[in-house]
Amino acid sequence: MLTVAATQFACSWDIEDNLNQAEALVRQAAAKGAGLVLLQELFETPYFCPDQKAKYLELAQPMEGNPLIARFSALAQELGVVLPISFFERANNAFFNSIAIADADGKILGLYRKSHIPNNPGYQEKYYFSPGDTGFKVWDTAVGRIGVGICWDQWFPECARIMALQGAEVLLYPTAIGSEPSDPGYNSKRHWQRTMQGHAAANIMPLLASNRIGVEQHDAADMTFYGGSFIADPTGEMVAEADSETQGLITATFDLDAIRSMRASWGVFRDRRTDLYGPLKSLTGMP
Repeated sequence: MLTVAATQFACSWDIEDNLNQAEALVRQAAAKGAGLVLLQELFETPYFCPDQKAKYLELAQPMEGNPLIARFSALAQELGVVLPISFFERANNAFFNSIAIADADGKILGLYRKSHIPNNPGYQEKYYFSPGDTGFKVWDTAVGRIGVGICWDQWFPECARIMALQGAEVLLYPTAIGSEPSDPGYNSKRHWQRTMQGHAAANIMPLLASNRIGVEQHDAADMTFYGGSFIADPTGEMVAEADSETQGLITATFDLDAIRSMRASWGVFRDRRTDLYGPLKSLTGMP
């Protein structure tokens, strides 16, 4: 049996406070028996992407020698938890929205760079991040094989399916999403959740999403993040959900062996027709 946890909290420009909040929530999750804990996207700082400011590029750091990764991989080792660590990566002259995977012994298993980069009002990520070059990845951890996408990746079923094809047993999506400056009256929260619930159901595996909360002020747009962090079971049913305003965490427990048997019995991977999927390789759906 595996207990998983998803967290959510508000971020400010007090970076040390952000890291302390994140650490406190990971400790609380471990105390509740969680072996896998998901923190939100880019939790070290506010979500700076509404603005296009060169000074924010200075926030990026290499993976090697990164103090954020060192701190949270040590925390993973101390608590014996698997902990994906979201960070703003600089690699020579390139910049990525990345995640390092800390195993329960603190070892960094590898790196994933966000593949899909949005460029919408409030979410001007193409100014800061290059499209990831790692491809979709999974990792064998102390608690099972996990697949991790980052925020905008969660809207693309191809991402979830490829991780499932690679043997993922749990899907995870750290996120920063909230208000839509181009349409202030629209709340995408339920749409956002249902999209990922569909990934869980279609691939017959649990899924965790961790989002931030709070209001963050920027020159281009003030952003209100709607939380709603959740955990879905392998049928896509939401089994735990956080509200839109409260800092905290949610947990759920799954029998991955039983889910593996369920997944095999449904035949959704056996009956795939890869000979018909060629149009997926084009933008137009034409061969």
